[in-house]
Amino acid sequence: MPVEDTFNFRRISDRVTTSGLLNAEQLAALGSEGYRAVINLLPDSYEHAVHDEPSIVRNQGLDYVYIPVDFDAPTHDDLAAFADAMRAHADDKVHVHCAANFRVSAFYGLHAQSEGLCTEAEADALVRELWDPADYPAWTAFIADERARMT
Repeated sequence: MPVEDTFNFRRISDRVTTSGLLNAEQLAALGSEGYRAVINLLPDSYEHAVHDEPSIVRNQGLDYVYIPVDFDAPTHDDLAAFADAMRAHADDKVHVHCAANFRVSAFYGLHAQSEGLCTEAEADALVRELWDPADYPAWTAFIADERARMT
């Protein structure tokens, strides 16, 4: 099963893809698909997390960045670490995932907006293709706070 078949897969560009949870076989195929890095926002404590994900990714020669984002309490530090990882891999093919692509879509949208890669409306559309942050007050507040920091 290719990465494109993962839950809520999105191709942001030729260089960046995002999704929900991948299985071990999908992770093991990323190197052969040209990826150079994986950024994982899913805490290891999630019951369906692939517990040997770091070694599966690193054994292919890929960089593995682990930023465990608590879905109920995303933080500015989490987003800053994500932005640093995206900048560090600006020239690489990168796959970013979490459980359902909710954390990732919000983080990527905020990052892209702050970097001038998209407008606020485009960032919102990216998120709302998958979920509505208004259903999760912590995310509504987080997104508003992060946008206030951009001004």
